[in-house]
Amino acid sequence: MLDISAIVLTYNEEIHIRRCLENAFRVAKDVFVIDSFSTDKTVEIAKEMGAVVLQNKWTNYATQFNWGLDNALIKTKWVLRFDADEYLEDDLIEEIQKKLPNEPEEVTGIEFHLKVKFLDKYMRHASPSVVLMRLFRYGIGRSEVRLMDEHIVLSKGVSKTYDGAFVDHNLNNITWWAQKHIGYAKREAADLLNIEYDFSEESGKDHVEGQAGGKRALKNKYAHKKLFWRSFAYFLYRYIYKRGFLDGKEGFLWCFMQGWWYRTLVDIQVYQIKQECGDDKNKMLSYLKEKFGIKL
Repeated sequence: MLDISAIVLTYNEEIHIRRCLENAFRVAKDVFVIDSFSTDKTVEIAKEMGAVVLQNKWTNYATQFNWGLDNALIKTKWVLRFDADEYLEDDLIEEIQKKLPNEPEEVTGIEFHLKVKFLDKYMRHASPSVVLMRLFRYGIGRSEVRLMDEHIVLSKGVSKTYDGAFVDHNLNNITWWAQKHIGYAKREAADLLNIEYDFSEESGKDHVEGQAGGKRALKNKYAHKKLFWRSFAYFLYRYIYKRGFLDGKEGFLWCFMQGWWYRTLVDIQVYQIKQECGDDKNKMLSYLKEKFGIKL
């Protein structure tokens, strides 16, 4: 095994955890599961497979991941961030095994290409091309604390991108997917309002570089576009301009559900907040805290 510790965040992930841990142990010396008090067999399976399980009450993704960094007994040089519904492709595993031991000290972060599998089909056109930092030197990388779209930030050094990919392949049904995104919509609405109205000093600052920083810049532009039109335009961009239609009916459903339905749901939340609060920032902050349980 390589000098890597993997951190996996879980809550009721028995459908994914065995696949995830089998994959993680192919490259990682130690695997730490940071669990939010699952009520299914997640913890039982994780322990059975040799992972170290720590439990902590969920606040948000970034806080939970950073808690894992602070509380897991990590003894390795590198840390690999995993979501329970993700896995590394064979080519990426071979690339990590070959390249990582020879990386110079100034390289402190490694980015991987992301592939999305939806309804058991790869979204080769319908999903935006993304590279994300998932591997970093212990003590140098940390998750930025944001409501949505948090990334790993390096305190020093440089990152590089490997050629291989990891896959986001959730095995739950579409009802589960829709319910999860209803929850996401509240946080995304708060995040977009934070960008638009600058609730906090950090809202306009970009802490990430490379493609992730470019994605953040596009989101900042999106936040200032017209409600509802922007979600429709985003669907057209994904389905027509990026040729999501080439991914068949699954491509249409992905572009529609993730690119239009979800984004429209976010805009409805933003619209209702503005109807209730006008442009009064203090009222918006109170609304978000009272109705959504989100404190900015």
